[in-house]
Amino acid sequence: MTLENLTDCEQLVMKTVWDSEEELSLMEIMQRVNDKYHKEWKPQTVSTFLARLVRKGYLRHYRQGRVFFYQILIPLEVYKGQLTSDYVTFWNHDNADEFLCALANERPLRQDEIERIQKMINGLGK
Repeated sequence: MTLENLTDCEQLVMKTVWDSEEELSLMEIMQRVNDKYHKEWKPQTVSTFLARLVRKGYLRHYRQGRVFFYQILIPLEVYKGQLTSDYVTFWNHDNADEFLCALANERPLRQDEIERIQKMINGLGK
């Protein structure tokens, strides 16, 4: 499944919803985005981003009284997987080893990261 790309602003809104792991109203999303990312977005601005996210299939909404609530349709792990795959394909010639080497050269890997990567690699051969 290929996901539609998100703008930077759409990512902020989606990350806010993903981080909450619960259905949120427009006003709750607006408050959390503004607080966490130091924005001063108005309801209409956030509503526009939410409408785009619904159209792109990341969220669905329903109305309860006068309030719209938003539910996650695309899990965060699916989105991160798509981003990583696209990045590795484009920047690292579809070579995961180039990606890991670039990451390790950028910052030292912690011991727990090394152990998890090693465990994952060992599990691939089975």
